[in-house]
Order: sequence, then structure tokens, then C-alpha cells
Amino acid sequence: MKVYIKNQQRLIKVNQHRIRRDLKKTLRLLGLNRAELSVLFVNDRRMKILNRQYRGIDRTTDVLSFPQQENPPLPPFTKGGHGGITKLGYLKSNIVLGDIVINLHQTKRQAAEHGLTFNEELRQLMIHGLLHLIGYDHEKSRYHKSKMESKGRELLKALSQKSRMSQGKPFPSGPLPTVIQSP
Repeated sequence: MKVYIKNQQRLIKVNQHRIRRDLKKTLRLLGLNRAELSVLFVNDRRMKILNRQYRGIDRTTDVLSFPQQENPPLPPFTKGGHGGITKLGYLKSNIVLGDIVINLHQTKRQAAEHGLTFNEELRQLMIHGLLHLIGYDHEKSRYHKSKMESKGRELLKALSQKSRMSQGKPFPSGPLPTVIQSP
């Protein structure tokens, strides 16, 4: 399991060790123990350029995902879906998922708007980007949006519980599953 991180902006410092640890835990929870991905941190200006170039939207955004596979396997809840990346033999082979680009300036603003810490907002954006890499797409329909949000909450909760355990804090509810199954 490999997670590559590059910070191309200068104003906001990030703990790359924590980010790498959280993403590796998330990949394990999804059963993607042999996956590889990269994360690029940028500023508003760079994200606006990328958003315009790849989505035709001339404004900044918080996160963009670039799957390595042109058409990732559909998640299991979709019509014709066969379990997505987590079910089609990818658990046993190496797979390059793709790239997640996160705008740290937007992350900081959104954290304040959402009443979260910077690291909590960043964790949400990382999970959101990762879910896009494995085939989730909230823009297809309300149903897809609901499934993606549900999976995101499930992963955030699992990560939060693991973090609490590693800090010696009490575990709030039952044992943590080793692999979270797709819906």
C-alpha cells in the first residue's frame, strides 16, 4: 500500500505523516491493502486552473479526483454493479487508484463554515476524493449521492474511532470491523 503526497502550496502546513496514516487506514477499511494513490495539495489559483481544465468550471473547488482507470468498476449498489473495485479481484492484486487534488485554502475556509477543525475537514475531503477514485459519484443521482455520503460517514466514524483508540481514549461503541463492506 503506497500513498504519495506532494504539497505545492506554501501558506498552510500539513502533517503528511497523519494524512498518509489516515489514507492507509481508509484503504484497509475498504479492503484495498495493495492499492496506491497520490495526493496533491494546491492553492486556490492552481485549483481554479485544474477545475477549468478538467471540468470546464471556471472557479476554485475543494477536491478533485482523477481515477487511474478510465471507468472504475461500478460500486455494488449501482445497476449492473458487481461490487466495484473492492470486489473484482483488486483485493489480491496491486492497483493504482489515481490522484486526489485538495485545495488547502478552500479546506481552511470550509472548516470554519462547517464548524470543524482544519484536520477534520481535510479528512472528509480525503475520503470524498478516495470514494470518487473507487467509483462513487454523487453527481449521478440523489440515490448515488446518498450512498456516497453514507459510505463517507461510515469511514469517518471508523477512522475517528481508530484515532481515539490509538490515543488511549475510550472506545464509544462496539468493536470496529476490520473491513467495511460496500453497500
